[in-house]
Amino acid sequence: MSLARRLEAARGNDEAKNGPDTAVPAAPWSPNSASVADPLVSPAYTSEPNEALAAVKERAGVALYERMGSRITDSSIEDAELQQYVKDELKKIIEEEDIPLTLTERNRLVQEIIDDVLGLGPLEKFLKDGDITEIMVNGPDKIYVERQGKLGVTGARFNDEDHLRRVIERIVTKVGRRIDESSPLVDARLSDGSRVNAIIPPLAVSGSSLTIRKFGQVPLTVNNLISLGSMSPEIAELLHACVQARLNIIVSGGTGTGKTTLLNVLSSFLPSDERIVTIEDAVELQLQQEHVVRLESRPRNIEGKGEITIRDLVRNSLRMRPDRIVIGEVRGGESLDMLQAMNTGHDGSISTVHANSPRDAISRLETLVLMAGMDLPLRAIREQIASAVNLIVHISRLRDGSRRITHVTEVQGMEGDIVTLQDAFVFDYSAGLDANGKFLGRPVPTGVRPRFVDHFAELGISLSPAVFGSSPVGGGFR
Repeated sequence: MSLARRLEAARGNDEAKNGPDTAVPAAPWSPNSASVADPLVSPAYTSEPNEALAAVKERAGVALYERMGSRITDSSIEDAELQQYVKDELKKIIEEEDIPLTLTERNRLVQEIIDDVLGLGPLEKFLKDGDITEIMVNGPDKIYVERQGKLGVTGARFNDEDHLRRVIERIVTKVGRRIDESSPLVDARLSDGSRVNAIIPPLAVSGSSLTIRKFGQVPLTVNNLISLGSMSPEIAELLHACVQARLNIIVSGGTGTGKTTLLNVLSSFLPSDERIVTIEDAVELQLQQEHVVRLESRPRNIEGKGEITIRDLVRNSLRMRPDRIVIGEVRGGESLDMLQAMNTGHDGSISTVHANSPRDAISRLETLVLMAGMDLPLRAIREQIASAVNLIVHISRLRDGSRRITHVTEVQGMEGDIVTLQDAFVFDYSAGLDANGKFLGRPVPTGVRPRFVDHFAELGISLSPAVFGSSPVGGGFR
């Protein structure tokens, strides 16, 4: 059967069931479903016409490359201009194919080809969906997404392994990084700041793997976190005062708990008249202040040279006259340099660390300092931590998929060889769950006022009496 007749037959079958130009409704998305029903795009064709459409897409893509040549990768052309030019050329190519397609089918075909040529192929629709927070590609034929903290499989897929590899290379080359057999894993970012990790064979045995953690175009604000239940108004008021008082703050939590989002919110409390230096592996922070210097580490080149680590950047930042140093995450020897900076006049610094609790955050900082290779005694390391860090804010991802601040903990100092901690707020798990399985609890004050609160009065920073009281304060952040 010819391509045109196969497409006509497919459309005829759909119209008979659903009326003209109406797609077959997609199965509802379920996080536990093993089905490959695409939660975002309703399938308009059966499997046979899909192969026919794939052939059309392939021919149109080849023809587009022949007509446009190097202009497709010309960085001097604005994205909007290039998109429009590609769209116009594709419409001409599809008209020349003389294939009977409805306007809806034609527009969808053009958009899919544009996504393949200029974008990230089948991932584009997930990047545009505001409800999706993470995209996970396990080889060319398995794409998972996270919605509202729950994972589910989609029906989208890449054509083959080569198609997936082209998309990965398109991502990493835009930020000056590379991925190949000699360097088969890479951290990168998209233009909107979304975090990307890619790993390819031979390390990825079942095909290339791509993970994208999305960041919204508009950063979440403190009021957004309050409305989502991630923090309470009392915690927001306390954290605002701590940033204003130039306390050194560590945000701790597990993978995917929202540490970077919370770090963004804390950075929004920074005064606009201060010089802020941010240091990250891949730029993700979205600071709103004017006077911000953004530094990003660099991996070694193909010759094994030219690497600039987070530790190098932390050391260099001390010569840049910073008022505040914000480190995206400490995960190695740079933690020693960060603690020294906090202890030598660069107070008010903020960073994140992977840990399961505030106590574990202290232990992890100890381990990271040992990675600096300075052979320091454990007591000296703990004294550095106790002197440098004032506050640990721990955020957790609960079983219902929500992300909540579960501890706000003061680092009080040393007792013998132990760093002493005191919780100011802890999450109330005893409130139980609602009918939908959502946690009803919220962070509640322990009744113990942190010692640093006495310092607030000297700086003219006031806290409302209800912050550490038993009565909750309603409304948004003031």
